[in-house]
Amino acid sequence: MEEHFFQCPYCWEQISILLDTSVLNQQLVEDCEVCCNPIEINVAFNDGDLSYFEARDLGQ
Repeated sequence: MEEHFFQCPYCWEQISILLDTSVLNQQLVEDCEVCCNPIEINVAFNDGDLSYFEARDLGQ
């Protein structure tokens, strides 16, 4: 597991998420721990290193 810090696309606060480095491509939805809005997260790992990270709002 790897902790990754990023900015919430709704409230712009810095938050973190734990990512499983053994899963190469991931798409998940997590609620912001500050404003509770849902964030779509897309992640890719290459040889155990984070190669892509995107956090976006779900366009309510």
